[in-house]
Amino acid sequence: MNYEILYGPSYSLARVRLEAGEQIQAESGAMVSMSSGVEMQTSVKGGLLSGLKRSVLGGESFFINTFQATAAGEVTFAPPLPGDIRGMELTGETMFVQSTSYLASSTGVTVDTKWSGSKGFFAKEGLFLLRVGGRGQLFISSYGAIHEVQLASGQTYTLDNGHMVAFDESVSYQVHRVGGMKSTLFSGEGLVCTFTGPGRLLMQTRSEDSFLAWLIPHLPKNNSSSK
Repeated sequence: MNYEILYGPSYSLARVRLEAGEQIQAESGAMVSMSSGVEMQTSVKGGLLSGLKRSVLGGESFFINTFQATAAGEVTFAPPLPGDIRGMELTGETMFVQSTSYLASSTGVTVDTKWSGSKGFFAKEGLFLLRVGGRGQLFISSYGAIHEVQLASGQTYTLDNGHMVAFDESVSYQVHRVGGMKSTLFSGEGLVCTFTGPGRLLMQTRSEDSFLAWLIPHLPKNNSSSK
């Protein structure tokens, strides 16, 4: 399996080349295109899907599309929002990935939501952490560019929750408010997370929450008055 990331970091596209017999699994809706010789199957059981149930979304299933090459071919993937894609080779280590940042992975990579910290990281419904480990290729995406911070042992770093993408298992974290109640209500930051090294921390340069906070007041309002 070979890949290249095109058009990053603003409008990234992952082009994955598969040899005959190779497979890759991706989040539902992530595929942009595929060549002849590649077949897609959608499943809700087995392999990568073990334990992937979005209980925080009312039990909605987390569907995965599996792409298998019957002959050499390619598949392209992209996230729903403009931003970056990073390919990472896992060699047995574990990473924690924001659920909306998981894009695709090879079949040797396992993704798990059933661990004690999966629901406690984010305050807003629908966001939780995926525990990703094993051996193989992992593709993660972001809204905006991906910025990496290398934390030394004991070094701390505070990040707005809306900007988190992924971090190593060796990095510990604690979610808390910014300052007192006044800061929480009026600073525009809300909840933040303080990470403690050693390990990698990957963040995104844009926040969906911040974008929506800017966009919603600019949307046209319905005029219910009769004309």
